Amino acid sequence: MRLPFARRSLVLSAFFSLAAAAAQLPAAAPPPEVPLHPAPATGAIAPAPSPDELMLQRLYGAALVDDPSYAQLRELCEKFPGRLAGSAKLNAAAEWARALLARQGADRTELQPVMVPHWERGPQESVRLAPAAPSGRAEAFTALALGGSVPTAPDGLTAAVVELHSLDELKTADVQGKIVFFNRPMNPAYASTGKAYGEAGDARNRGPAEAARHGAVGVLTRSLTLAHDDIPHTGATTYLPDVPRLPAAALSTVAADRLSTLLRADPSLRVTLTIHSTWFEDSPSFNVLGELLGSEHPKQIIAIGGHLDSWDIAPGAHDDGAGCLESIDVLRLLKATGYVPKHTIRCVLFANEENGLRGAAEYARIVGDKKEVHLLALETDNGGFAPRGFNLGNPAGDAHLRAQRWKALFEPYGIFDFHFGSGGADVSPLLRYGYTVAGLTPDSQKYFDYHHTAIDSIDKVHPRELQLGAAAMAALVYLVDQHGL
Repeated sequence: MRLPFARRSLVLSAFFSLAAAAAQLPAAAPPPEVPLHPAPATGAIAPAPSPDELMLQRLYGAALVDDPSYAQLRELCEKFPGRLAGSAKLNAAAEWARALLARQGADRTELQPVMVPHWERGPQESVRLAPAAPSGRAEAFTALALGGSVPTAPDGLTAAVVELHSLDELKTADVQGKIVFFNRPMNPAYASTGKAYGEAGDARNRGPAEAARHGAVGVLTRSLTLAHDDIPHTGATTYLPDVPRLPAAALSTVAADRLSTLLRADPSLRVTLTIHSTWFEDSPSFNVLGELLGSEHPKQIIAIGGHLDSWDIAPGAHDDGAGCLESIDVLRLLKATGYVPKHTIRCVLFANEENGLRGAAEYARIVGDKKEVHLLALETDNGGFAPRGFNLGNPAGDAHLRAQRWKALFEPYGIFDFHFGSGGADVSPLLRYGYTVAGLTPDSQKYFDYHHTAIDSIDKVHPRELQLGAAAMAALVYLVDQHGL
């Protein structure tokens, strides 16, 4: 996940829940969770819900009652954890997802071939203090190799450590022949954890390459999370062609604080970093597509999706299994409510978001080659928490303002924020064709507790929040299908 988040507080008045008895609904429609209109004064006639209000009530009703998406997410995480690009598990998950889309009633499914990078972690990595003597005890620090890291020698890399807090400090620090320790925390002052993640992420993304320019021999980074625990977070690092590739690992926040304390007491201490990773040739994989064909404009597409891959150590429940199941569920919700879309609704589950974006690039290339028209490309890759809004982007820069005309329809369901953005990593390439992109914005406060970790598991996802996310996406898809954006 690479996007910023925007949050505002929302207070729902108690009188909304009292109006359910006064709402005038057709017998076949489920009752609204929260009606748009407050109870009228005595003797007044309640305004009739609009067709759009009624449709959103039906979509949310279908999502919040007997929805199968949580059980399906459990199956994905338990059968196919560690769905990293190039792995057999990712390709098996793609076949599983295609079969699920067909069972959900997709008119057409497809496995869209794409070549992806193939990196494997190998045996467990380690970071230890180098003992002063052969009999000395080496203290260990909980760590994970960064995604794509090159290996050390089999017996590890031992060197002195220099602690830095930003990339700029490389300009003045003596790091020649040393392991650079980027101890840069996410900024807790930001209400948007995504903003904090994006700002602090340069140490992980660019740190190893920049440290190599200054003569370092290895890199340690502080895990990108606001949680203070002993859970390390992996994530991709970007190497450059003109500098050496350094072995690099992330320390848990507890381990980072411990190493920092030890360095203050003894700046000359040394650590041994051991990584056993391997790079292989690119491997074949797939984007997964499923469609409901449009009844009036089948060649005009509203796309929804998430990325099917996850880090090798992660079950990938929030990142991004939740987004995949929410996207699949949009098709089910439209069919369950009897809605026949005017335009083709396409679910896309992208390959290789975590360490290469090859799936997104291939999808965008095919869109361009076929000149496929996309009215909207909506991505969900910020976790399966309660939705709060959407970020929207288009070449004119006004898509978020256009969507705000639907704010009153969404507010009863906790959706209030329509802000400028670029959708997400997998759909943003479509901007260059002039298309509108969007990203679902859930509540972000807990997301980076689990992001890129071994504890990103099904028990961290609440079924009702997952259902609300799917309903919010289905509602936006319906409104764009009916009225355009």
